[in-house]
Amino acid sequence: MTPLRVGFLLPRYHQPSRSHLPAAMRILAEWGVTVEVIHPRDGAVDLSTVRVEHDLYVFKKISGPAASIAGVLHALGAAMVNPYPATMALRDKVIASHLLQAAGVPTPATYVASHLTQLAPLLEGGPLIVKPVGGTEGFGVRVVRTPDDLAAVPAGKDPLFAQRYHPPQGRDRKIYSIGGRLFGVKKIFPARTEAEKHGEPFIPTPELCEITLRCSRALGIDLFGIDIVESEGRPYVVDMSSMPGFKGVPDAPSYLASYLYDAAKRAARTQSLREPAETRARDPGRAWAVSTMPTAGER
Repeated sequence: MTPLRVGFLLPRYHQPSRSHLPAAMRILAEWGVTVEVIHPRDGAVDLSTVRVEHDLYVFKKISGPAASIAGVLHALGAAMVNPYPATMALRDKVIASHLLQAAGVPTPATYVASHLTQLAPLLEGGPLIVKPVGGTEGFGVRVVRTPDDLAAVPAGKDPLFAQRYHPPQGRDRKIYSIGGRLFGVKKIFPARTEAEKHGEPFIPTPELCEITLRCSRALGIDLFGIDIVESEGRPYVVDMSSMPGFKGVPDAPSYLASYLYDAAKRAARTQSLREPAETRARDPGRAWAVSTMPTAGER
């Protein structure tokens, strides 16, 4: 039997790495998978030589040459986790917010503007949060309460992205999905220590599970994370990310390895990489489990 081949388009991790993905890659290798890390920055890439050489590609690095090579592989028909269109849509908060709102996901009122002065009238309705359109991990996020706060926001060439600010009640809720299994983690934002980055696990309520399922349907993926702020008794999804760090998820490398192994098997058989969300949701033990480990049968 030909071993499964999985290529990883990744950033370079510092050693020793706290990321769960290198650990998941080691587990895949132990299971007999041929694992290759692809770093386009290592040298010039002759585009005429780019071929689909793996059963599955894992797309983690969303900027720079890796993102461009992922786009080329997508055009060539490569199977990818997460799919290139969904990953790039989530990279742009304007597009991602529209898709989530259209899917009935509760989000704050959201605005896009060309100039800071266009946001000033919105302050009459209360504070705003202004974020970089392509920002990640909370970088550049500002709470704007006054015209002076707004004037201090750095202005660049990108559109301005703003959401109505809802004061959080307690810690933010992070929901991670790994193949339909949902994991809840309460986290302080912004996290300053390693312990704060891992947060405290909790069991998502049925309401939060349903919201997460809507996010899955909106982007057509089942490997992602969402950030939820609860304010005045209402949950709001304030961000969604493709291939997050899964910090705080117990045994995350094993879950990730099991998911990627199954996706690679399905890709090798030219099957869809994921089951329909509705099919998984009918199996509550699979869809909402927070502590069950992957079994040998799942590999």
